[in-house]
Amino acid sequence: MREPDNEDLGQWEDAEGWKEFRVDKDAAGERLDRWLSAMLGEAVSRSRVQTLIRAGAVSCGDAPVTEPKHKVASGETYGLEMPEAEPAEPLPEPIPLDILYEDADLVVVNKPAGLVVHPAPGNWTGTLVNALLHHCGDTLSGIGGVRRPGIVHRLDRDTSGVMVVAKTDRAHRALSEAFADHGRSGDLERAYEALVWGAPDRMAGSIDAALGRHAQSRTLRAVVPAGRSDARHAVTHYQVKKRYGSDGRGGAFAALLECRLETGRTHQIRVHLAHIGHPLVGDQEYGRAFRTKINRLPEEVRPIVAAFGRQALHARLLAFRHPASGELMRFEAPPPADMTALTKAFEIL
Repeated sequence: MREPDNEDLGQWEDAEGWKEFRVDKDAAGERLDRWLSAMLGEAVSRSRVQTLIRAGAVSCGDAPVTEPKHKVASGETYGLEMPEAEPAEPLPEPIPLDILYEDADLVVVNKPAGLVVHPAPGNWTGTLVNALLHHCGDTLSGIGGVRRPGIVHRLDRDTSGVMVVAKTDRAHRALSEAFADHGRSGDLERAYEALVWGAPDRMAGSIDAALGRHAQSRTLRAVVPAGRSDARHAVTHYQVKKRYGSDGRGGAFAALLECRLETGRTHQIRVHLAHIGHPLVGDQEYGRAFRTKINRLPEEVRPIVAAFGRQALHARLLAFRHPASGELMRFEAPPPADMTALTKAFEIL
């Protein structure tokens, strides 16, 4: 069964086995290794792609292509035979966990900002998976491989909030299906608190904009034309909970939003809010151009905002049907202390 490709999961699942990718006109003339890296997503490094190309794992038609510098052409289709992943063996680590609920099938945690969910290049230790291995031991079915079984959704390193992890294969299958369906035929519910620069004109609205690879960075996402080969349908609903201060042009200086996901793509909320001109406060990747707004803040507020070193995004609510009992489970976690202090600072405006 295919894992959900959502806001909280990367694209490693799409990179396993035999895959084919068609070159669109925007990518014509790109180096094969660079283009294929972008198509595979952040789970496979460019150096790994180059190794696969040289090993003959990439072909165009029936002919292998073994030169990473090979230039791709519009309309060409490239196949990749991804070798079966060798399971990683991360070690249990006594990392403290804020556990909201646990039974034989699953565990619900309140993930702190700064904690990476699963081991990956550059983060082989100190992750949520390492912490779960220590906490759950042998009862955590399947956890510990690069395929991330047991992890059915993901939060970015610097996003805090509620996550559910499967402890059994049965729970993993059921929860994966719920997240892949995004709650259309079930009771999956996810709500995030987001502190943004400025404020939308309307108190509530929806952002319907396809997401794809970023032109300059393989680890980032961007709003792209819906017809592009890598475009993924993405919809975010938002509601303005509070406005802070005045920007001097009739608008607010900042706002607190509640965001709910109709779909779930990598970095979806962050990209969508930046797309409508209201990036998350503290977002170093999608809101970098707005950092100068800090200089316009009152002196007592400025250092608090300047010191906030992450995106102001918190997964406040998660609700789902229990995979075994069918009971509707609902979990909420208040924003952590750093985000609460940031919100209080804006209340001075």
